[in-house]
Amino acid sequence: MKKFFLLLVSTFALLACTFSQSKNNDETSVQVNSEANIKMGAEVTESYFPLIEGKRVAVLTNQTGMVGDEHLVDMLKRKEFNVVGIFSPEHGFRGTADAGEHVASSVDEKTGIPIWSLYDGKSGKPAVETMDKFDVLVFDLQDVGLRFYTYYATMARMMDACAEHNIEMIVLDRPNPNGFYVDGPILDMKHKSGVGWLPIPVVHGMTLGELALMINGEKWLPNERICELTVVPCENFTSDMKYELPISPSPNLPNIHSIYLYPATCLFEGTVVSLGRGTSFPFEAYGHPKYTGSDFTFTPRSVSGAKNPPLLDQKCYGVDLRNIPNEQVWENGFDL
Repeated sequence: MKKFFLLLVSTFALLACTFSQSKNNDETSVQVNSEANIKMGAEVTESYFPLIEGKRVAVLTNQTGMVGDEHLVDMLKRKEFNVVGIFSPEHGFRGTADAGEHVASSVDEKTGIPIWSLYDGKSGKPAVETMDKFDVLVFDLQDVGLRFYTYYATMARMMDACAEHNIEMIVLDRPNPNGFYVDGPILDMKHKSGVGWLPIPVVHGMTLGELALMINGEKWLPNERICELTVVPCENFTSDMKYELPISPSPNLPNIHSIYLYPATCLFEGTVVSLGRGTSFPFEAYGHPKYTGSDFTFTPRSVSGAKNPPLLDQKCYGVDLRNIPNEQVWENGFDL
């Protein structure tokens, strides 16, 4: 264990030489791309309203499922569609639960619609009786384009469930903020898990809609099932654009800089170091109580979205990555 820790310290020391440290500045706010009038799939209503008219509709979404200033579920209710249930992914419908935290099913206070949690500690797929309650599934989640980010696995599981029950699934697409490059090894499927569900690179470069089409095309669902699928693509968006998310996709990716760093920094989550969970800058710093050669310090606390972070309440010495320009992160990518 001591040798392993020394190896980590050496690795981080090399990173520290590459990137200079910065002062303890506040996190930057997430900003919308202003260079193009990007239209989300959910906004292209003429492409999917006819497909859900007169049907019992289930929606798989979270806090990112916004249509302009209105949430997708609220918009569908206002348009008098028959929304019978809401599926929630990791972090819950409101996007505030910890990573991997079990979230119980409940009822949406605003609309009275039942929320069916896919992270309730069970199989990750709905029960047969739940699938019998709707005719079509509308999927709308903001992803960040990484193999270990769980929203695509949730999408794939629901594609499988819909294929089993002959239910149509509609994916309302959104831009991939890391869609301008592809990097990292392809998953060896003997290591398949909830954070590695498909044989794709770590940084796969696709939107969820594109990935859904690939899942069908490559017959990656169990028993080579094919989902009855409609993808409503974004308009005015290409993969070479730098799209900055208007809403944080999960509690520990609070800004676009953390999203750009995430492909590289998340790889160290299984080690003894802290990556800033329990601070205002998760995945934008790293440290450990024994990494005392650094002037930069932080102390992980119990906060919403990180109730029991690694090295809780311990003063960590480390490296602050917040000063690295986005352009430098783009250039280094997965290699940091």
